[in-house]
Amino acid sequence: MDAPLRAYLLKRLGFAVLMLVGVSMILFTFMRLAPGGPEAVLVGGEFSQEAAAQIRQRLGLDRPLLVQYLSWAAAACRGDLGRSFKTGDPVATLILDRLGPTLQLTGSALAFALVAAIPLGVLAAVRRGTIWDTLGSSLSLFGVSFPSFWLGIMLILIFSELFGLLPASGLSEYGRESDVLSRARHLILPTLTLGLIQMAAFMRFTRSSLLEALRQDYVRTARAKGLSGRRVVWRHALRNALIPVVTVVGLSLPSLVGGAVLTETVFAWPGIGRLAVGAVFERDYPVIMGVNLMIAAVVVTANLLTDLAYCLIDPRISYS
Repeated sequence: MDAPLRAYLLKRLGFAVLMLVGVSMILFTFMRLAPGGPEAVLVGGEFSQEAAAQIRQRLGLDRPLLVQYLSWAAAACRGDLGRSFKTGDPVATLILDRLGPTLQLTGSALAFALVAAIPLGVLAAVRRGTIWDTLGSSLSLFGVSFPSFWLGIMLILIFSELFGLLPASGLSEYGRESDVLSRARHLILPTLTLGLIQMAAFMRFTRSSLLEALRQDYVRTARAKGLSGRRVVWRHALRNALIPVVTVVGLSLPSLVGGAVLTETVFAWPGIGRLAVGAVFERDYPVIMGVNLMIAAVVVTANLLTDLAYCLIDPRISYS
């Protein structure tokens, strides 16, 4: 690793740490200041001020806010994210148990979006003004116009209820948890729900970026040398056009994670999203903090990897 890249990485890691600290402070403060608390959920039907006070004291919620945050931050730096108020299980264990299904869903959705969006965007750009361009623009407009929960419900109604082709919920069929085919069938509808929305945005940026690249002088020079149209597009223009697309992919990760929360809820997918939704309703502060800190770390890391990918796409880019 050369010195400029090492210095760039150290600088970005420093900013990442500051960002995670800022996110945790803001989330911790707003969560504690929000109306209601875990005592109302934990006490149950026989709610009384005495019982609520005892629970808050047992959970350490009666201490000053700054003391609570410093205590949580010190434990988090040691890898201890606390225990769930509801179940008493370690938060890190709860997150790790749900992390696999979420990564499976978001990874497959992102892969589907890229594999479908780039060829469609190239086709729309090369066939600009034709029926292919119109169909691509219509599909893109459709994808960005509908929320993920509505799209998921429609896919369930069509493919599960109407035709009975695909399962509507869950990670796999009962008793077939290790069956790869069963898990793949359960993954199709959530992947389409989450991936179609991202695909629409990626396709629009691929089209516009490629149209800009095709107007550059080096493309005209390549055509003047007698290179085929396919080689000019895929080997010369597209490589430069992908740089803005990579940026969009990196910036879309927060919306991808946010869409996964809704998608997992619609399809009863046992991932981080459902865990976060349940923790919010139950006022389970440690779980909420752990999930959001993990998501922030994933997004920050993915953005760093996106910046590093620029060098692989265009060797002219350096970090000196």
